[in-house]
Amino acid sequence: MKKDKSKAVFKKKYVRRHWDEDKELWYFSIIDVVSILTQSVNPRKYWSVLKARLKKEGSQLATKCSQLKMRSSDGKFYYTDVADTETLLRLIQSIPSPKAEPFKLWLAKVGYERIEETEDPEKAFDRAMKTYLQKGYSKEWINQRLKSIEVRKELTDEWQERGVEEGLEFAILTNEITKAWTGISVKNYKKFKNLKKENLRDNMTNLELVLNMLAEVTTTEISKEKKPETFEENKIIANQGGTIAGNARKGIEEKTGKRVISKKNVKQLRSNKMKEIEN
Repeated sequence: MKKDKSKAVFKKKYVRRHWDEDKELWYFSIIDVVSILTQSVNPRKYWSVLKARLKKEGSQLATKCSQLKMRSSDGKFYYTDVADTETLLRLIQSIPSPKAEPFKLWLAKVGYERIEETEDPEKAFDRAMKTYLQKGYSKEWINQRLKSIEVRKELTDEWQERGVEEGLEFAILTNEITKAWTGISVKNYKKFKNLKKENLRDNMTNLELVLNMLAEVTTTEISKEKKPETFEENKIIANQGGTIAGNARKGIEEKTGKRVISKKNVKQLRSNKMKEIEN
């Protein structure tokens, strides 16, 4: 039976959702979440009252919600208030319900951990190691992944030093590097691996990670030497760094007769590890 990706399951109840491919965001039905957390006989009215209260308090949360057509229980599509994950988590904090308490405790815990990591970055690496192990990754892969985080940080620090703005400009330069070494854009790379919101690097093989690190560390070194002053100059350097790794990829493919860019994602990477354990 084909899995219905338009619905998520929480406590054996459905939450309607929609994937925005352009923004790479999930949007969830607020009414469905309110119904589960409050068990209200009229979740629409509950949300209407909560929305009015938030506006009165000066909160911008309600304005961040939008509307999408979603299938109702009668099979027809109606406009429904939706929120992305971040907005939804903040809305949950405004719901005085025992069922919402686990979410609030989790958010407080995550916030505390992030403060700890700011004061001692090594804790972030320790926590990442533990998380990846729990997900079934091999220690060899994890070591490569943690190294890639360090390489990425050095690159973004260099970009900031050159006046590149975090967010859109970072994404454009990252895409430039990726296209140069893989031959495809980040968006198409994720499609090839059947990914949506998932982190692309978390779904790379060891070889993909190594070549991606080569592309980024080379871009960093070229930038440090050439000291670009404009965004266009940064794009040229990003392409140069990616091209060097791209040439290495082509050399590997020529010698092995195999394509480096793999369809394998986290599911295959983890299942391979489990087979090793069984053997």
